[in-house]
Amino acid sequence: MDIRQLTYFQAVAEELSFSRAAKRLHLAQSALSRSVQQLEAEVGAPLFDRSRRSIRLTPCGEVLARDSEILLERINDMMRRVRHAASGGTGELRLGYIGPPTKSFLGALLRQYRKENPGVIVTLEERTPERVWEMVARGKLSVGLTRPVISHEALGLPSLKLLEEPLCAAVPADHPATVAGEMNWKDLADEPLIVLARREGAGSHDTFLAACRAAGVSPRFAHTPSLIGTILQYVEFGEGIGIVPASVNSESSEVVLLPLIPRQTIPLVMVWSGDDTDPHVKAFCDLVRDWLEAQRFS
Repeated sequence: MDIRQLTYFQAVAEELSFSRAAKRLHLAQSALSRSVQQLEAEVGAPLFDRSRRSIRLTPCGEVLARDSEILLERINDMMRRVRHAASGGTGELRLGYIGPPTKSFLGALLRQYRKENPGVIVTLEERTPERVWEMVARGKLSVGLTRPVISHEALGLPSLKLLEEPLCAAVPADHPATVAGEMNWKDLADEPLIVLARREGAGSHDTFLAACRAAGVSPRFAHTPSLIGTILQYVEFGEGIGIVPASVNSESSEVVLLPLIPRQTIPLVMVWSGDDTDPHVKAFCDLVRDWLEAQRFS
């Protein structure tokens, strides 16, 4: 098994068509089929079910497709870093982040970082809050811009609060509360609620529960998904009211965000490994501190 075979296999797995994969690879279809057959002989099992009009992955093929995608991505990353070093680059900063709360400033922050550190290649990874912390702790990310999570104290990583963001109610466009333009926490008492799972956002989940207690509300959960986007989808097709940060923007005209009164906020933090020997991490952290002092995150 070699990289070429895995590349060919991955193309067929993604296209689920030998002809489309061959065209994508600029390769004769017969050569592509032969390479896949050789790979199947080596692993000792069929990778594709060819018994139907359109091919599909076998269980063995699904395992190989999942793992080979990760492996090929790592190889491509390695080659990119090697070429970068060969061209005079000085290193890499791997930045993990969560999307909505960083959207307003991340582009400008990275432009300034690149201007001040032109030899550093910046690699971005958009992940869930829990995953960002985990990847920083394991050394897979240099820095993270994320929410506090359940395990953050146990991980023992240094962090810095950048801003506080208010929670809002995501409601269907025809909900009566849209007339007032806001909702009181007490108004949630009889509503089915859709809230991010605590394992993915301990800060927002716990702030939500505390606000409910203060308002005398016993929340009735309809769903607790792992992604903010899923909350908005549930709201759009009428499953209940979502609780989301104010930075979330719904692309649907069927969902409206309303401020929740009294105002309750959740933090956005920067987390890093604490390794002061990495100059690229230090430069990024110093830049973030400068922005914080200048109140550019507010």
